[in-house]
Amino acid sequence: MGSDTETEKKKTPLALAPIAKPLAGKKLCKRTLKLVRRASEAKCLKRGVKEVVKSIRRGNKGICVIAGNISPIDVITHVPILCEEANVPYIYVPSKEDLATAGTTKRPTCCVLVLTKPTKGELSEEVKEKLKSDYDQVVTEVAEATSAMF
Repeated sequence: MGSDTETEKKKTPLALAPIAKPLAGKKLCKRTLKLVRRASEAKCLKRGVKEVVKSIRRGNKGICVIAGNISPIDVITHVPILCEEANVPYIYVPSKEDLATAGTTKRPTCCVLVLTKPTKGELSEEVKEKLKSDYDQVVTEVAEATSAMF
């Protein structure tokens, strides 16, 4: 017999949405969530469908990270189309809870937009350089995953 803590540690398989493509693998998912964490610390992050859509429509550039286990799926079905029209790369990650944790919020998040520069103020050179290198690495891997799809 197992204790409650043992059963809590085992993650139940996620019910991924059928449109969750391109889905990040383990390595890319880890890198993407690390980028989201860094962007959150640097105030270069938009959280939630409403903010993300507004930013994309205003012409802000970045990378869109969408959770793959959203229910109902209708909440996010328009986001990939918006991203494609605005030439914003997007990737799905398996869990909305992990996405929220990386974005430093307790509430599960459907999608986030990692901006290339903060909305207000300036970043120090060191932070800007780290964010830029992480961003470039993730964007190239997302482009590879997307091109492998088609």
